[in-house]
Parts: sequence; C-alpha cells; structure tokens
Amino acid sequence: MNMETLEFIIHPDGRVQEKVTGIVGSSCTEVTVAIESELGIVLTQQSTSEYFAQKQSQSDTATSKVSSFSNW
Repeated sequence: MNMETLEFIIHPDGRVQEKVTGIVGSSCTEVTVAIESELGIVLTQQSTSEYFAQKQSQSDTATSKVSSFSNW
C-alpha cells in the first residue's frame, strides 16, 4: 500500500509549491482543492504520471472448483 503525501515548499517570495504523491488518478484534485482555495491563486499546475494512471482493484470474489468423487 502506498503512502499518500502532500508536500508544500514555501519560497522566499511567498510562492507555495505543492506536490502530491501516492494518490492515483484525478482524485488528488479533490484532496487539494480546499487547501489551494485558502492559499490563493494557482499559477501553474503540472500533472504527474500518477494522475494519468488508472486505479487497480482486487476482487473479493474467489471461485472454487468442486471435484466430484466416485463412490466405487
């Protein structure tokens, strides 16, 4: 399981750089929208490969093979 992290770098001129890792797909924008609205105007945005990746899911359904045995 990957760790989800938000990293903020505050530059001397007041710019804030935000980096999101460990969140696959566009859901990272849902995580950061509230923070970005409090920080101010977003000047640029650069999507990572994680943004374009598709979520992989595992099925909880297992199939079993039942063998029938002869009674002779």
